[in-house]
Amino acid sequence: MLGDIWSSSELTAEQLGITEIKLSFLRENGILKPGIHWKSSPLGQKKPWKPKPLYNVKMCRKIVNKFYFEGNYNIAA
Repeated sequence: MLGDIWSSSELTAEQLGITEIKLSFLRENGILKPGIHWKSSPLGQKKPWKPKPLYNVKMCRKIVNKFYFEGNYNIAA
């Protein structure tokens, strides 16, 4: 078994060396793709449902490195 590949936004941001705000920006602007880089986690959450994202650190690292290497981080929000 490969183990659990999904991690919280706090741990993912820490492992990638970016802030949770930057991680959210990448997700909300479609740079990180749902189902590949992140997924919603309804576990332990009560209605109204406001799921928290879980991230695949390995897949996110590829995008984050490319994103910052190419200098695309100045995209206006």
